[in-house]
Amino acid sequence: MAVIVVANPKGGVGKSTLSTNLAGLYASRGEWVALADLDHQKSSRAWLEIRPQTLPAIEYWDVNPDHPARPPKGLEHAVIDTPAGINGPLLDAALELADKIIVPLQPSLFDILATQAFLERLAHEKAVKKGRIEVAVVGMRVDARTRSAEQLQRFVESLSLPVLGFLRDTQNYVQIAAQGLTIWDVARSRVEKDLEQWKPLVEWLDR
Repeated sequence: MAVIVVANPKGGVGKSTLSTNLAGLYASRGEWVALADLDHQKSSRAWLEIRPQTLPAIEYWDVNPDHPARPPKGLEHAVIDTPAGINGPLLDAALELADKIIVPLQPSLFDILATQAFLERLAHEKAVKKGRIEVAVVGMRVDARTRSAEQLQRFVESLSLPVLGFLRDTQNYVQIAAQGLTIWDVARSRVEKDLEQWKPLVEWLDR
């Protein structure tokens, strides 16, 4: 069983989009997966409530940050969505549970600066140093034709962390999420480009 934490202190970087689609990936494989939401806005939980019951099930995992406990025995995967500004006890709780941390990052100077400090913090965590927790970065809402995308590319090349690719800026994620769906729940022809971009991320998760 693996716990995947999606975290970045910068708001609006796509944490909930990444978290819900990660959970959808495992559900589409017929695995027992749970989704936790540490954000007080509970966007991921609200999404889960509108998810059609006819689709592969995703369970909600109610994590108590003050007393974090491992998920139910037998669960195959758990995904934890975290809030903007995560730090202190809440970050400690997420780190205590995590097996892997994925840091979503958008191609803007402010996002890069905020994320750089967070990645430096993670790098000094004992569990990360010892290899108990693996950390990787995913570029979010990236238009490869822009200068900001070039800036992001230069930044990630400087990291001593795996970069699992760049997910394009598309309305697919917005429209699909509004129906409680993920890219794994719709016709492949509709999301073929997106599924292709997910391949490096899926390979890293499956290692």
